[in-house]
Amino acid sequence: MKLFIYSSLVLVALASCNQPTNENKNNEKVDTLVQQKSEIQMKVEKYAKVDLKTDLNLLSENDKKMIPILIEVSEIMDNIFWKDALQEPKDSFLNKITDEYAKHFATINYGAWDRLDGDKPFIDGYGEKPKGANYYPKDMTAEEFDALKDNNKTSWYTVLRRDEAGKLKVVWYHQEYKAEIEKAAELLKKAAELSDDKDFKNYLILRAEALLTDEYLKSDLAWMDMKNNTLDFVVGPIENYEDALYGYKAAHSAQILVKDKIWSEKLNRFAKLLPELQKALPCEDKYKQEPTNSNADLNAYDVIYYAGDCNSGGKNIAINLPNDPRVHAKKGSRKLQLKNAMQAKFDKMVVPIANILIAENQRKHIKFDAFFENTMFHEVGHGMGIKYTLASKGKVEVRDALKENYAKIEEGKADILGLFLVTKLTEMGEFDKKDILDNYVTFMAGIFRSVRFGASSSHGIANMIRFNYFLEKGAFTRDAKTGTYSVNLEKMKEASNSLAALILKIQGDGDFAAAEKLVKEKGNISEQLQKDLDRINEANIPVDLEFNQGLKVLGL
Repeated sequence: MKLFIYSSLVLVALASCNQPTNENKNNEKVDTLVQQKSEIQMKVEKYAKVDLKTDLNLLSENDKKMIPILIEVSEIMDNIFWKDALQEPKDSFLNKITDEYAKHFATINYGAWDRLDGDKPFIDGYGEKPKGANYYPKDMTAEEFDALKDNNKTSWYTVLRRDEAGKLKVVWYHQEYKAEIEKAAELLKKAAELSDDKDFKNYLILRAEALLTDEYLKSDLAWMDMKNNTLDFVVGPIENYEDALYGYKAAHSAQILVKDKIWSEKLNRFAKLLPELQKALPCEDKYKQEPTNSNADLNAYDVIYYAGDCNSGGKNIAINLPNDPRVHAKKGSRKLQLKNAMQAKFDKMVVPIANILIAENQRKHIKFDAFFENTMFHEVGHGMGIKYTLASKGKVEVRDALKENYAKIEEGKADILGLFLVTKLTEMGEFDKKDILDNYVTFMAGIFRSVRFGASSSHGIANMIRFNYFLEKGAFTRDAKTGTYSVNLEKMKEASNSLAALILKIQGDGDFAAAEKLVKEKGNISEQLQKDLDRINEANIPVDLEFNQGLKVLGL
């Protein structure tokens, strides 16, 4: 296709030299069209193709029989996420797109907006991405929402629609997506019949009921109780990033996982240290009084299928669930590291970016183990600190107090506490032969990878806040001649601790104004940084991954 585009450009150029003047404008239009197609093709090609597979010999025969069923459930979640994200039917949206690369890019982004480039529209006729996605009527005003007397309007599992009189009404997910939900629940029960593991079987049955009722607590608790199953399945409405209006609504998602038991055994020994690490957080004592649970699972998996929210734009490489603070209080949370996806991102993005932006004498510190640890303890960091504002005495969740800024502040907390935790564990002697500079330099390279997501995503904003905070504190320096960055270990440690203290205070106080100020003042990309990011883009380093997945790839 590249050769075809090049030939077309040559022909257009020749034609413009020999045609009468009155045809020049037409030739310019053709040339512009070819260039536009080329740009879209380049956008598609910036997603590195990766086969999602693992050693299926780790699974029982019944586990293997479950996979096609779980993929079918995942496809249902994928279709519902299209409805979460887009205010028009998926098929009619895609059928309007005639360019093959634009259509492909739309499937990567689940819509007309480039999720890793500030949600800029790339399809003609589409303006700014609706902040409320399709969870709210596009013409809904803040006054209307505030005036609606229905406590369920802020539920994770409802959408707002208009009744026949044009008034706002609340609709539960299991009502809005009735046919899809009932089919998914039926399939989950069918998969449960095949499971050799009683706890996994119980989870699948309870998850089916949760989809049908939008009551997820029992299934979340059951998911926490699973210890011995090799096959795992994360499914349902999970994260709230798609709702950029209020951050209330959970998006539909699914991931099929296969446990790496050797790596998991290495990780699980850290779980018992979580209460001690909570007490050591670098903040005032009152912001670390909530108990953290030592039963949390730290495990490694290979992921063999992504669908819905987790498959849109940038792909997650770790999971920290459930999100329900009631589960955290009773059983903690599970931190799942997606090892094969993580390795792919490290190889295809982190290392090439470091070769451009990290000082040559520090590139030896870019290591996969450090990337793995930073990511793992990011997920651990989500479960630490404060879940309820101090003034409310356990009645108001931080996520409700910080509203649309919650995800940005929470992702920032997890990132910075992840670095604190791996540092603290190193000081405690929990790692053998650890050079902590590996983690800090790899962390710096990870910031450059993540800020390519732009200022529209919660992860991107969290990284920009941290980058600008570090810059102010002298945690790194930039060599003007080489355009590369060097980490100052001691200053970065100090900056990490002070930023952690600031974020934990904002969360504990439920201080919306302080969160808003931090996001607005430091959640932006400077002109100098943008020039450096442009160097990454000019080097054609992938922005993220696109998966080849399914039964054929798995050899089933």
